[in-house]
Amino acid sequence: MAVEERTECPIAHIAFIMDGNGRWAKKRGMPREFGHRQGAEVFRKILRRCCELGICASTYYVFSTENWKRPKKEVDAIMELLERYLDECEREMEKNDVRFVFLGDKSVFSETVQKKMLHIEDVSKKNRYIANLALNYGGRSEICMAVNKLIDEGKTNICEDDITGALYTEASPPLDLIVRTGGDLRISNFLLWQAAYAEFYFTDKLWPDLVPTDVDMIVENFTTRNRRFGGV
Repeated sequence: MAVEERTECPIAHIAFIMDGNGRWAKKRGMPREFGHRQGAEVFRKILRRCCELGICASTYYVFSTENWKRPKKEVDAIMELLERYLDECEREMEKNDVRFVFLGDKSVFSETVQKKMLHIEDVSKKNRYIANLALNYGGRSEICMAVNKLIDEGKTNICEDDITGALYTEASPPLDLIVRTGGDLRISNFLLWQAAYAEFYFTDKLWPDLVPTDVDMIVENFTTRNRRFGGV
């Protein structure tokens, strides 16, 4: 059953840099993998809250192109969590009317995982709320991908709208806000093109400590911003 009608939210597209899983685990004397498991649970709750608030699209920086450099044990644990969540997606899309889109180069994943991603994208494509999961994703490589795609299509004079329409996020509204947990003040090669006029919200809270009411507070903070998009 689809979720009930939502009221309009001032944020159409919110993105999360989910930082702090490893530090959260270390503070508790646990391995980093423990933090990623807790972070995955928080992701589920935050996605559901975004849907409840009527946010049209939410994007999550799950695994970057640089994250492959992490210890094999940690990477394996993240991939295991990913496969487990892919198996849950159909239940999630039905419960919360979610359309899943996987951003990034899928070719590095196993054939089984690639097939699951493509299947989930296909069966959820008519759902209302978009959840973009950035996997093996980098902002610079996304821009290169978009330009090469346009060249392959025969474009010889590429404009900004062409690139915007060729990005992984082509189905999503323009990005309104990037939220980064964990205290660092950078965007780490995330949604570089889309972030041109986005607002930013940084919090010292580690990702596993985030709760759904934090999203409410972030939305309220957003309503106080004066967005001029380069104008006066």
